[in-house]
Amino acid sequence: MDLGIRGKTALVTAASKGLGRGCAEALAAAGVDLVICARGEAALVKTASELAETYGVSVTPVVADITDAAARARVLDATGAVDILVTNAGGPPPGVWSDWDRDDFIRALDANMLTPIALMQALVPGMMERGWGRVVNITSASVRAPVDVLGLSNTARTGLTGFVAGTARQVAGKGVAINNLLPGIHATDRAVALDQGVSVKTGLSPEDAKRQREASIPVGRYGTAAEFGATCAFLCSVHAGFIIGQNILADGGATNLTI
Repeated sequence: MDLGIRGKTALVTAASKGLGRGCAEALAAAGVDLVICARGEAALVKTASELAETYGVSVTPVVADITDAAARARVLDATGAVDILVTNAGGPPPGVWSDWDRDDFIRALDANMLTPIALMQALVPGMMERGWGRVVNITSASVRAPVDVLGLSNTARTGLTGFVAGTARQVAGKGVAINNLLPGIHATDRAVALDQGVSVKTGLSPEDAKRQREASIPVGRYGTAAEFGATCAFLCSVHAGFIIGQNILADGGATNLTI
């Protein structure tokens, strides 16, 4: 399927690896020029070079922690006007509700709620003026079904979900479609860290912890960054203009919901 976005420009945050890279790569394959950012310079520059060489698009890497206000300003300066925004940031650490204090919650809110809101506030007005835009926020399946050890993520990402629910409907008439893409367990560094956490908690080996979690997913495996990226790219396409303010699960059926 031709996504109809060749020649457009996208900003993808935390894009050097994992789900962010999966989204960046799918957009590059569709002919989209990219600005990508991440904290680690080596991985970011490598990703930018590989995507540009493979897909023949322009890829501008900006080394930055997108959750830091000054760094975010540098990214926005390098970005200029974009047609597509994909927000992504690493989730806060797992833990127990009684362990977290106010500072823990503020850090989680900054990274997983306030940062994507700030990016939307900076870039969506330009999309509205031009009459077309797409925003995909990578959140978590936990906004549909909370994960007990991910209370910080549950809290921050659900706040972002509420913001998007109202905002998406206010800007849709100007040709801007904002949606959230909710990953379940994918084969990324985050999954490895969570498997190790399960290992420590239960005494299982990391391999057995992974097998146990895979068995909880109806498809029987973790997702891949490539298939997640393909879903993201579709939501960024010309075909997704009637999908507004939705929370789309990409979790292999793991979230047990009727609606």
